[in-house]
Amino acid sequence: MALEAKNYDHLLGGNAKGLSDLQLKAHFTLYGGYVKKLNEIRERLATADRSAPNYSYNEFSELKRREPVAYNGTVLHELYFENLGDGSTQPNDVTKAAINAGFGSFENWVADSKAIMASGHGWLMTVYDPITKGLVNNFIKSEHDHGLFVGATPVIVLDVWEHAYFADYQTKKADYATNVLAGLNWDKIAARIAALPK
Repeated sequence: MALEAKNYDHLLGGNAKGLSDLQLKAHFTLYGGYVKKLNEIRERLATADRSAPNYSYNEFSELKRREPVAYNGTVLHELYFENLGDGSTQPNDVTKAAINAGFGSFENWVADSKAIMASGHGWLMTVYDPITKGLVNNFIKSEHDHGLFVGATPVIVLDVWEHAYFADYQTKKADYATNVLAGLNWDKIAARIAALPK
């Protein structure tokens, strides 16, 4: 079954703090490209010859290697767009308690998040770690399939690739980090935290 790109036009018109319509529309187009490629890869996998897989090159092998990039590129963008906001919401007591338990304080979480966002291109994810049973920050770098913690559940997802901010911020990534963190949709994040294992 082919996937369809979701519509995030509700973020336009100033509803994503610090991000212009120009920036967002370009990003929506890029996200749509991941959905299209995921559909294409899965369609080709359905008929790919599985008789001669190979590390160096084989169509089936290469499609399987690239499938996680398109899949994670799709899902991470959806999680990112869903937790963007205009700065009008605040963390509730449960969310604050979860962040404080994982990072010592909300301010520590912000500082750790900004440090990860400055560390390179990729993704910052605050995730629920099923081993420690708490929140930790996860830095996904290089490609969307490198660095993911197995079994972790995303709670906050922020895109730190240049395409997420360059139209608005150029090389001022720190300003992007400050604005996007200040504009998070804490109601959406609270719902994610409420759905975590108890």
